[in-house]
Amino acid sequence: MRFLRQSLIGLVLTALTLALLVYAGDLLRGAVQERLSRETKAPPARERTFSVNLVLAQADDVVPVLETFGQVQSRRTLELRAAVTGRVVEMADSFEDGGIVRAGEVLLRIDPADAQSALDRVQADISDAKADLLDAQRTLDLGRDDQAAAQEQADLRERAFQRQVDLEERGVGTAAAVETAELAASSARQAVLSRRQAVTAAEARIDQAQTTLQRTEIALAEAERRLADTTLRAPFDGTLSLTNVTLGRLVSANEKLADLIDPDALEVSFRLSTAQYARLLDDAGDLLNAPVTATLDVAGIDLSARGMITRVSADAGETQTGRLVFARLDSARGFKPGDFVTVAVQEPVLTQVVRLPASALGADGSVLVLGEGDRLETVPVTLLRRQGDSVLVRGDELQGREVVEARSPLLGAGIAVTPLRAGLQDAAPSTSDMLELSVERRARLVAFVEANDRMPQEAKARVLAQLAEPQVPAQMVARIESRMGG
Repeated sequence: MRFLRQSLIGLVLTALTLALLVYAGDLLRGAVQERLSRETKAPPARERTFSVNLVLAQADDVVPVLETFGQVQSRRTLELRAAVTGRVVEMADSFEDGGIVRAGEVLLRIDPADAQSALDRVQADISDAKADLLDAQRTLDLGRDDQAAAQEQADLRERAFQRQVDLEERGVGTAAAVETAELAASSARQAVLSRRQAVTAAEARIDQAQTTLQRTEIALAEAERRLADTTLRAPFDGTLSLTNVTLGRLVSANEKLADLIDPDALEVSFRLSTAQYARLLDDAGDLLNAPVTATLDVAGIDLSARGMITRVSADAGETQTGRLVFARLDSARGFKPGDFVTVAVQEPVLTQVVRLPASALGADGSVLVLGEGDRLETVPVTLLRRQGDSVLVRGDELQGREVVEARSPLLGAGIAVTPLRAGLQDAAPSTSDMLELSVERRARLVAFVEANDRMPQEAKARVLAQLAEPQVPAQMVARIESRMGG
């Protein structure tokens, strides 16, 4: 009985298990058929949007700045040359490369012995010429007195002849006496003529003596000039450069000894394209006296000097293009002739223009602005200037619009975008970051600046003062370390 009962229970459990398996299979088959018979529906398409940075277009009056490169030079540069041949017997202590001299200061002397001897000989010749002139004057005075005496005798002889003629007419005198008186009068007139010739010769001698004296005076001036040429003086205040002479050296005439440069009369020459030069002309075609700023990068600090455009070169220059322009610098402290500088020229003011990033301008001369529904629109603009990473444009529909900061091939008119307006209010660039230097890094920078001999003392003092502060500009540190190789 127990066996039968257990067998029945096993059969019942087996039947229930089979029934459950069949039911589960039926459910699975129905679910699969329902899934297969259901229509496949694609999910709704979503429009792709791009995030763009926007800048606000605000029209304003802008002074464009034209940047180029130029070279500093002195407006007063003089070549010091030897005027005579001789040996250098004296030199000033400041006659060296970089020496500072004052106007009228004696720079060097050439042996004046030969020039002094020539001067003494000419002075002796002048004494002889003056003596000859004085003797000729005395001879002339005596000749004139002799002529006057001869004239008196001639007058007496003429009156005696007239008396003999009167006596003969009255029958008292004789013809022989008249003839004798006439011969005596003729001899007296002949004597007067001889005396006149002597006076004329004396006058000619005076003229020759005066001519000789003038020639000797000219020779004296020349000898004095040659003697003065043995002494070389500084014509103006300046600095010596390229000195090429030593004490005791024999120099030849017109040999270059040094260059004298006026460090306070500096100017910068820079070359502009013809289009850039045309923008600096007024209505009459004359060059504007536009302000300029010359900047020299010196080990982490910029030396700058302001000036004014003064002139333009008369020709373009052989194998050159554009125009060579000169600008006078005012108070150019730390600058030296030959420095290669960056020149910024202020052009005439442009009214109602918009400053945008250069990446916002497309190749077709248009910009993308944000329209209704956060979709982009194309606005044509006129490019006026390029200013580094910015452009100055003008457009009729641009004022007050939000412009895409950087264009890409994926952006165009009608594209939906996600605007990013974080930088709209940043009208001015942020100041450079400040760094807190470690003791070792600060000491390394200070040592490099102090060992730099090419840096002017004024600039070196400013850099060291900034390095002594708790926080140092990151830009200055980067410049110094770039020169250190760090």
